[in-house]
Amino acid sequence: MRFSVISSGSKANCTFVEGGGARILIDCGLSAKQAALRLGELGIEADSIDAICVTHEHSDHIKGVPVFSRRHQVPVYANCGAAPYLDGVYELCVFETGNPFSLAGMQILPFSIVHDAAEPVGFVVEADGQRFGQATDIGKVTTLVRQALRGCHALVLEANHDPQLLRDCAYPWELKQRIASAAGHLSNDQAAELLAELNSYGLTQVVLGHISENSNTPETALAAVQRRLDLSLFQSFYCASAVCACELIELAPAPCAVVSL
Repeated sequence: MRFSVISSGSKANCTFVEGGGARILIDCGLSAKQAALRLGELGIEADSIDAICVTHEHSDHIKGVPVFSRRHQVPVYANCGAAPYLDGVYELCVFETGNPFSLAGMQILPFSIVHDAAEPVGFVVEADGQRFGQATDIGKVTTLVRQALRGCHALVLEANHDPQLLRDCAYPWELKQRIASAAGHLSNDQAAELLAELNSYGLTQVVLGHISENSNTPETALAAVQRRLDLSLFQSFYCASAVCACELIELAPAPCAVVSL
């Protein structure tokens, strides 16, 4: 099993995951052309994608979905909250939040998260005895989020903002309140706290995502995690970029039991 964060930030989000004979994108918030180019730089043909799984309907997550879906004949999987915003896709498959579904040898669990969207979800993907999780656009870490992500070997987790940088940045006050709210985005410290917990459940590979260009920096996010955790405990630890795909990361599970979906 392997993955790459194709794009992550306030403007466009997209993650590639491969395992069990299937290749998926989680969201496609950048243009279809740019998504295909970045996949190509990793040696992945856009026509080889089997599905796009949508977390929620905000434009930075679905802007490129209809065109990519039609151009490469890729079915789109979304729940009832996001489905009405996906007109013009090649094929729409509606899933129920909380109910796993399968693609080839890949099992996908959409789990509920808190965000100011209709029915936002994170995903846990299990294939080849390995477990990958993605949780971005989260206002707070709930018990359900903790339970869903326990046992993941690899995780893309939001570290959106530093509270002081958020207070000092040029955003309107209403936007600052939204971002910091329980329906907004995770701060660096909130992400670090969750990682400290998940590390004891076998988490070995981490990519910090959805890092704000205006109220955070990769260095600030990493420093927040390092105050809580020794990064040498992880086999790999990266910050995702908005301008290029990160390298393909092969999952290397820790010697612990895989939690079945």
